[in-house]
Formats: sequence, C-alpha cells, structure tokens
Amino acid sequence: MSRVRKTYPKEFKLMSVELSNTRNDLTALAKELDIQPSLPYRWRKEYLSKAGSSFPGDGKVILTEAEQEIGRLKKEQRKTQMERDILKKAVSIYYKNEGKYSGSRRITAGYFPSRRCAPCLK
Repeated sequence: MSRVRKTYPKEFKLMSVELSNTRNDLTALAKELDIQPSLPYRWRKEYLSKAGSSFPGDGKVILTEAEQEIGRLKKEQRKTQMERDILKKAVSIYYKNEGKYSGSRRITAGYFPSRRCAPCLK
C-alpha cells in the first residue's frame, strides 16, 4: 500500500518559518503543527535561500532570468560536447581506415560529385 504524500499550502509554510525563527526547539514546534521534525528546517533553509520565490507550489521551481539563461547555456554546452565527441569518433574511424583496403570503394577527392567536399580530403 502506497503512502499519500501530504501537501501544505504556502501560507502554512510561511507561518511555520516565522514561528521557527522565534523558537529554539523546532522539534516541539513540529509536534504542535503536526508535521515531521525535518520540515521546519527544510522550509526555513528554502525561505532564506529564495525569499521571494520560495514555495511556488506544485513542485515547480521558479527561476530567475539569470538561472534560466545558465540552464539554457548548460543544455547547449552538453549538446555541443556530444556533437564534438561524435565528430571525433568519426574522424578517428576515417583515419584508422585510411590507406587500408576494406573491399569497398575508397573515398578520394574524385569520388565526390561536388567540388565543395573535395578540398576537405586533401
């Protein structure tokens, strides 16, 4: 049987963070509010790190413009690195087979129908 996860509204979390700032014993506060003892610590930490955008609801994190830009750039970097690795592997395969007879037609400058590709093989 699966456990149902409790969700708490933003107002409740903010109230508990305010109460946790005024009290020393957060375990007693957690018992009074009928929540797990670790939640006041976690909620206070999140509120201090992201005061305006803490507790957005539905588990969706609200990112600032800079954080969105950083995420986009990291994604682009991963894609570029993957493309680079693929090209490195293709070049190594090409040079590994260069000069060896594989039973198939060897790629030479005269093989390509267009002149654009021919200079890259010289």
